[in-house]
Amino acid sequence: MSILEIWLGILQGFRVTALVTLYGLVFAIPFGLIFGVAQYMTTGPARFVVTSIIEFWRSSAVIILLFVFYYALPLAGLALSAMTVSAMVLGLNIGGYASQAVRAGLQALDRGQKEAGQALGLSRSTILLRIELPQALVAMSPTFINQLIQLVKATSLVSLVTLTDMTFRAKEISQIEYDPVPIYSSLLLAYFIVCYPVALLGRWVERRINPAYVERPAVQGCFQSISPHEDGAVICPAFLRGT
Repeated sequence: MSILEIWLGILQGFRVTALVTLYGLVFAIPFGLIFGVAQYMTTGPARFVVTSIIEFWRSSAVIILLFVFYYALPLAGLALSAMTVSAMVLGLNIGGYASQAVRAGLQALDRGQKEAGQALGLSRSTILLRIELPQALVAMSPTFINQLIQLVKATSLVSLVTLTDMTFRAKEISQIEYDPVPIYSSLLLAYFIVCYPVALLGRWVERRINPAYVERPAVQGCFQSISPHEDGAVICPAFLRGT
């Protein structure tokens, strides 16, 4: 089998990989935001319950969760499709990590902003939605993009519950051809081609939503850091200093 035929065979599973990623985001984004904010705002027993739910999805092995929800739940009378199980498990697992980014981003904000909002008579929800979250989401954007890339790569596990994604197609071809090196090398390159544009998109989004810092060429190999609160400073890598 030629390399072109291998590629065409692997790409037959791209639609499933893309669908699992998109459906996974439907679970990951609400879960990360809601539980991250809940962990930030709650105290006592309520915070313990929220943290326990987050840690269950964040700390459990994805492959075990896939098997349990796909093969064990039908024994209890609840049968879910392979697509639903895959999107839910991967999405909530990634959402567990994202929730910690949300919580950390909110906790990193200056407490004086919340106190100023309270002094103005704003409600706690208004302070959260109008003051804290807009600032925290900017700081969280790199982490969210990283989690999206992790979600795409994690879709390689859904072949274990019979979904015909790119990894499943590669396994099929490998069982026919008995030549795994070019097949899995092509699969590796396929995931890179899918994930790298997401990383580039993330960098572009980060620059667009965070205008406080802009990088532009100052001298060859160096960049000038521009902030509205300070003069631009030329920053050079260590090996270029003194040149």
